[in-house]
Amino acid sequence: MPTRADLIAALEAHLPFDAQEAAMLARVLAFVRAEELCFERTLLAGHVTASAWVVDPALSQTLLVRHAKLHRWLQPGGHCDGDPGVLANALREVREETGLTRITPLLEGRIFDVDAHDIPARGAEPAHVHYDIRFLVQADPSEPLQLSDESHALAWVRLEDVASLDTDASVLRLAARTRALGRSR
Repeated sequence: MPTRADLIAALEAHLPFDAQEAAMLARVLAFVRAEELCFERTLLAGHVTASAWVVDPALSQTLLVRHAKLHRWLQPGGHCDGDPGVLANALREVREETGLTRITPLLEGRIFDVDAHDIPARGAEPAHVHYDIRFLVQADPSEPLQLSDESHALAWVRLEDVASLDTDASVLRLAARTRALGRSR
């Protein structure tokens, strides 16, 4: 079973794509090292989350969800709820949020990207930080999608069209990193 120490080692081995991600990596690594309960949603300051950047076999498009609470186009992902197996959590979130069943981790399951982003207060839940561990996952765009209650929409989007969506800088970085990966093939 994966442990917090395994995540620390994976983060230490991760090579950031750019200066923005390097800053995020330092922030995420400091948090995971400092917080023994980093995977627990009950840690009110923030917690580790896991997500998957889902791409087609040609690395030309990605599957995004229109997040119901954040009202943005994002990659599938969510809380670890105490489970340090971040890759398994990311894959579970893809299945739950998209209905995809034929998904394959790429890069031998190594971390693809990291990000730390603020989540606004909502109801009784205070504002907090999601320390997101992201994996590159391949899926077949012809597999039927199933919308969950966590999203308003699902869409396969060409990488060059991601910038035209209501998203955030980290999603743009994921698209840029994928284009770079495709050129290096």
